[in-house]
Amino acid sequence: MATQQLVADNKQGAEVHHGATLCKQKLFELLDEFNLPKGLLPLNNLTEMGYNRATGFLWAKQDQRYEHDFKAINRVVTYDTEVSAFIEERRMHKINGVKTKELLLRVKIVEMSIDNPNSGKVNFCSAAGLGKTFPLSAFELEEKKDQKEQK
Repeated sequence: MATQQLVADNKQGAEVHHGATLCKQKLFELLDEFNLPKGLLPLNNLTEMGYNRATGFLWAKQDQRYEHDFKAINRVVTYDTEVSAFIEERRMHKINGVKTKELLLRVKIVEMSIDNPNSGKVNFCSAAGLGKTFPLSAFELEEKKDQKEQK
């Protein structure tokens, strides 16, 4: 199902926010509430962010596609203009709008989870069922990393 249709289906009863600063703040609050690193969705220029507590559906719209370089894991991740997922404790699934490059292919990421919070690892699963595990520290916000390095 297309992201636009999912948003339309889940908009009734959802908290919807507009404006880049407020959307980013609300997105980070939501990730924090579900014990997910804020750096998992380093979206910029957000125009709309919504969350339906009844269904667990989250969506974020931004002006243009965004590519983020996660230097710690040597991966570039592309975020489409609309990103959506169902979110729950330490897990996002049925993700739309997130891709990474693996060898020469663009791979759609459909799930992110932290199975064991003590492991310090986050698991990613592609639409093809292939998985990768990376350290949680790779998904900390850049500001936090800069502050740690200064101490």
